[in-house]
This record gives sequence, C-alpha cells and structure tokens, in this order.
Amino acid sequence: MKLSKLFRTLTLFVLVLLIGGCATTKNPDPLETMNRGIYKFNTVVDDAVVKPVAKGYKAVAPSFVVKGINNFFNNLRDVITVINDLLQFKIKHAANDAGRVAINSTVGLLGFIDVHSMSGGERRKEDFGQTLGHWGVGSGAYLVIPFFGPSSIRDGVGLVADTLYFDPISYITDVRTRNQVRLAQFTDARTELLNASDILNEASIDPYAFQRDAYLQYRQGLVEDADGSTVDYSDENLLSDGFKLYSDDAIVSLAN
Repeated sequence: MKLSKLFRTLTLFVLVLLIGGCATTKNPDPLETMNRGIYKFNTVVDDAVVKPVAKGYKAVAPSFVVKGINNFFNNLRDVITVINDLLQFKIKHAANDAGRVAINSTVGLLGFIDVHSMSGGERRKEDFGQTLGHWGVGSGAYLVIPFFGPSSIRDGVGLVADTLYFDPISYITDVRTRNQVRLAQFTDARTELLNASDILNEASIDPYAFQRDAYLQYRQGLVEDADGSTVDYSDENLLSDGFKLYSDDAIVSLAN
C-alpha cells in the first residue's frame, strides 16, 4: 500500500514537471500528429464497441433506471467538486456542493434521486485541472488521451490527481468490484453523450479540429469562472468537455 501511494505521488510529480515544460508553448496543439492518431483510435473503438453498448443499455434499461444510475455517478462526481472547491478557497461553493452531496446521499438514497436539483439547487463542476488553472498553471499542449478523449497536459495531470486521490470509487478496496463500478460509470457517461457525438459528426468537415477548439475554449471558460456563474451542461458543452471518467484502471492501472 505504501509503495502504491509513493508511485502515485511520483507519477503526479512527473506530470506536474511536464506541465512546466509545455505550458509556454505558443502552438496549442504541437502534438497534433500523435493526437490525430489517438483520436482515430478512439473513434474506431467507440464506433465498434463503446457506442453500441451505450445504445443497447439505453434501449433495454427503463428510463428511470438510466436516470437513477446517472444521478448516482454524478453524486460521486460532486465529491471531487467539493474537494476542488476547497483547494480553490471557494468556500461558499464548497458549502453548497457539500450540502448537495449530503442531501442526495441521504434523502436521495445514495444519490439515485437528485433531490437537491429537484428543490432548485445548482450543480457545479470543479476538477483538479481547473484548480491548477485557478492558481495560474497554463493548460500546456492539447492532448488526446486514449479512451478518454480531449484533454491537455494540465488537465491530464488533474485527471490523474482526481482519480487517484479524490474520487470515492478509487477507495473501493476490492479490485473486481472497483472495475465493475468503473465499467458501469463508463457506460453511463457514454450513454449521456450519445446525442453529443451525433452533433460532433455533423458539426464540421474536421471533427478533430472542432472538438479541440471547443474543448480548449470551454475549459478556459471553466477556469475563468470568477463571477461564479454556472456552466451549461447541454449536449454541445458535454461534447466539448469529452467524457472523462476518472478511472485509475484506464490510466495504465496506476492504482494497482
């Protein structure tokens, strides 16, 4: 266990150093050749496996089950938001988001019912990539991550930090159970993006460039939310944000 934690810490440290080396680049996509290759790989995997599974799940499962599972994973994701609220000293937001987790985890039956939103509460999203950006760390080069999609060097570091340290799922000790939960989370996330992927395919003759530009603009907007305004989670914005899943099992099994 101690060696695992040490490996996680060293991995995060190396990634932070990579940020420092790439943050000053004027070209937002110096890795374009590699990124386009990974993008094509992700598209093939998505078309052949991931998207059909998501469509099948949505077709077979009752709508209230799909919604309940989505609420459950969003509630777990809210824990990451609370931690990053605190790291950014957004105390009011942290109180609101912690209250959301508390209400949905109890009255909402472990989050399967989004009681907080039903009563008029807002859902916000914060992650460690945003936290780094909040404290002045540049996004670095644009980066397409296998299976995860659009990101950047900074946001890739944030993904690792959120996955290894802040995500409740990572603290499930039984590997088989954790992997099953991750698989369910992945399926839920892809199901939520079914409409968004159709928009991407129809939006541009170069979907890669469209997704890259939309992602970078969207993430910059999240980092610069000084006015505390909420983020629109419509299909178009979900598209630009990709479907990051905070999965240690998908990042070269760092947790094992």
